[in-house]
Amino acid sequence: MMSYRPRIVVDTNVVFEGVTKQGGACGLIVEAWLGGLFIPCVTNALAYEYLDVLTRKLSPARWDNTRLLYQELLSEANFITVYFRWRPISKDPGDDHIIDCAMNAGAAVVTSNLKDFKLAESQLGLRVMTPLDFVLYLTSTR
Repeated sequence: MMSYRPRIVVDTNVVFEGVTKQGGACGLIVEAWLGGLFIPCVTNALAYEYLDVLTRKLSPARWDNTRLLYQELLSEANFITVYFRWRPISKDPGDDHIIDCAMNAGAAVVTSNLKDFKLAESQLGLRVMTPLDFVLYLTSTR
């Protein structure tokens, strides 16, 4: 019997913290992603944003050590085609593509930055969770 796996868009801030810090909710989310405990939804734009942030913020040596993890995360991801855009909806225009991905995928967003998703949450019904809330949700459904 296949258990339910939630569809989730993981914001870049969660991915960055998850691959650079040991422990914590973000690290557990990266482990859950690799363990197939949820369906990670990404667009090409989001995959490139992950890549941009990791290559800019990590030293070249640290990026070399992280590259395979990045590739493995993306190999486990469900790539979403954006057929409809809800722009502008976020206070931070850089987050609009995350909202587009989530809405087209029928997915929730996991982010450390709740304030920029408040309007999408109230007007579009988008589900938004902190990393800790998502980890608690995962543990309660297992």
